[in-house]
Amino acid sequence: MGANPVSIKRGPCGVSLVRSHDHWAGRFAAMACPCDVLIEGGPQAQAKRMVDAIAECAWRIERKFSRYRPGSVVHYINDTAGTVVTVDDETANLLDFAATLTNLSQGRFDITSGTLRRAWTFDGGDRVPTQEQIDALLPLVGWHAVQWTRPVLRLRPGMQIDLGGIGKEYAVDAAAAIANTVAPGVSCLVNFGGDVAVVNARSDGQPWRVGIEKPDRLGTPAHVVQLYRGGIATSGDSRRFVLSGGQRYSHILDARTGWPVRNAPHSVTVTAETCTQAGSVTTLAMLQGENADAFLKSSGMDYWLQ
Repeated sequence: MGANPVSIKRGPCGVSLVRSHDHWAGRFAAMACPCDVLIEGGPQAQAKRMVDAIAECAWRIERKFSRYRPGSVVHYINDTAGTVVTVDDETANLLDFAATLTNLSQGRFDITSGTLRRAWTFDGGDRVPTQEQIDALLPLVGWHAVQWTRPVLRLRPGMQIDLGGIGKEYAVDAAAAIANTVAPGVSCLVNFGGDVAVVNARSDGQPWRVGIEKPDRLGTPAHVVQLYRGGIATSGDSRRFVLSGGQRYSHILDARTGWPVRNAPHSVTVTAETCTQAGSVTTLAMLQGENADAFLKSSGMDYWLQ
C-alpha cells in the first residue's frame, strides 16, 4: 500500500504518521531522541489517536522528570537540595525503584551520580578528569546520604538526582499502556531511542522485528530480534564515550569510584516482560564489567553482548 502522510500537530515538534504496507508508522522527538510507533493495521483515525496519546505521554514524562527543564520535579528537587520536599506517587515510585537498583548493584548504580557530569563530558572527545576533580565530587554522591521516607525526600546541600538511567524505559512502558487503553487489543510497538515495548500480539501471528545495531557501525544491525510482546533495551557506549591515549572510557560510571566501568561490553541488549525490566538488567550487567556475561547467564533472560 502506498504511503499516506498525515500530520498531527502536538507539542513543540509535531508528529508524522504514514501508512507503510500492513502497518501505520508514527514518528516524533522526545527526551533528546527519535521516537517511533508502529501500529498494526486498523483505521487511520485510530492510529492517529494512538500516536497522539503516545507522544503526549512521552512529552509529559519529559516535562516532569528531565533535570534540564526548570519546571520539572527533578529540577525543583535539585534546586532546593538541603530542604525537605514532598513528592507525588509517580515520583515516589521512581525513587523507590532507583533505590532498589542501588541496592542490587551494591552502590554501583546511583541516581545521585549525575553530579559527576561536572567532571566527565562523554562527547567523543579526549578530556579525562583528574582524580582530584573526581574526589571533589564524590562527597556529593551516594544514596545512603539521602533522607528518603516516602513521600518525603531531602538531599544534602549540593547533591542532585538524575532519573535519566531509568526514565526512558519507564516512559516506553507508560506509553505502551496508554496505547492499549486507546485501542485495546491492537498490536503496537513503541520505540524511544532504541528502548522498545510491544503491547499485544499481532493478529497475523507475526513478530515485530527489532534490530540491534553494531557498536562500531551505527545504523547497521548486528542481530534482528523477533518480538511478539514485552520489552527490549540496550545499554552501551557506542554514542557516549571519551577516547584518550588509545583508551575508550564508557559513559557508564561506577558511582562508588566516579570512574567508568572497566572491561565492560560495548553493548548489552536484553528482552524481558517490560522495557523497564530489560533496561534495569542491561544497566546492572554493564556495571559488572568483565563479569557481565556471567551476570546475564544467571538472570535466565535472553541477551546479546557485543
